[in-house]
Amino acid sequence: MASRVVLLLKTAVFTLTLLFSSNSFAQVTAHNNYLTALSPNAHDRSRLAYNGLPASKISADSAAALNISREHSKLLNYLKELGIPDEERRSNKKFYYHMANVFARLRLYPLAMKCFFKAARSNDRRMDSLYLSARTTGLRKIEVDLPGKNTLIPHYANMEVATDDKASSDFAALELSSLDDSVVSSKAVVLKAESGKKRKIKKSKRTSFPQIMNNFNDGKEAVAYALLFHVKQPAPGKRKIFVGVNTGHTFITLIKYNADSTYASASFGFYPDKDQMLSATPFAPTTSATFKDDAAQLWDEVLGKFISRRNFIKILELTQKFEGMTYNLNKQNCTDFGLQAAGLAGIHITDTFGKWPLGKGNNPAVKGQSILRGRIIPEETIKDGELFLDETVTDGNKLKL
Repeated sequence: MASRVVLLLKTAVFTLTLLFSSNSFAQVTAHNNYLTALSPNAHDRSRLAYNGLPASKISADSAAALNISREHSKLLNYLKELGIPDEERRSNKKFYYHMANVFARLRLYPLAMKCFFKAARSNDRRMDSLYLSARTTGLRKIEVDLPGKNTLIPHYANMEVATDDKASSDFAALELSSLDDSVVSSKAVVLKAESGKKRKIKKSKRTSFPQIMNNFNDGKEAVAYALLFHVKQPAPGKRKIFVGVNTGHTFITLIKYNADSTYASASFGFYPDKDQMLSATPFAPTTSATFKDDAAQLWDEVLGKFISRRNFIKILELTQKFEGMTYNLNKQNCTDFGLQAAGLAGIHITDTFGKWPLGKGNNPAVKGQSILRGRIIPEETIKDGELFLDETVTDGNKLKL
């Protein structure tokens, strides 16, 4: 009996010592503050203090753990605001990857790729240079006017991978920000207004290369770029090239992340601009072409990747080139544009070709199935976590948004 009392006393003393030691108590206090502080500057370490102790007194590991707690809390609050239940407990990687899928389905692509970035970094910091190779230092900016066009695209030479110091500041730019708060709040208002109502499919409106470029001409320094590759199959999860007149669609999203935690994005695809009733059909496959804004476009599969500034500009150059082209159902369609853009980003999908009456070519149905089956080269991009992949079409847990 006496030995049990002594054991209990020792346990109590140890617990009190642990609880009221300056470091432990500071961690508990800071952790509680993180769970309630949702201001954009809540991640600033200068705010972490206890009894006058500066943040530097708290270990780097503890600060990192507290930052993760804050981010988890804020992201879960986003789900609550959007009315999306989330009861599962996940590891850091699975949690962020799940959030990336949720925000991608909500078409909040910049926020989705932020979460994917955090999921990819949770395992291996050596991959950082793959994501933030966009940073350049002391480079001469050259304005190049492509033949026959008036729009200028900035070119950069002597690309340099970010150093560790620069990378640290760049990572901060990809933290959750007040802009994310505003975007989520706006989306929540829309979802609540649409709740219980039959969703109307919004038609994509015509856009142009100059309008696409204007999204990114914000005069701000970029720290990262990303591309998402979207596929809308005629019959989700099936290799069915057409359903009635529906042949599906392919489009891309480009994102530019700025040093001040803001971002710019544009979602667009290559469309036929019909010259006559049978244009862009097997009977008359060639017609005029146009780009359309696909920010509200639904999709079934998506691939996402952080890319370099150089590749970002190459994709813009490709867009400018396609604006002057005609549309051809067999060899110059929305899928052909999307595949070329993805190729410039280092994403290569095999088996995208199919046949239909009086025609053949790359198409969303076959390509979507190839994505679902992992027919992507190199396969290491998926294994190493470099490529964001949404497979909700096949797992039976498709979000009803």
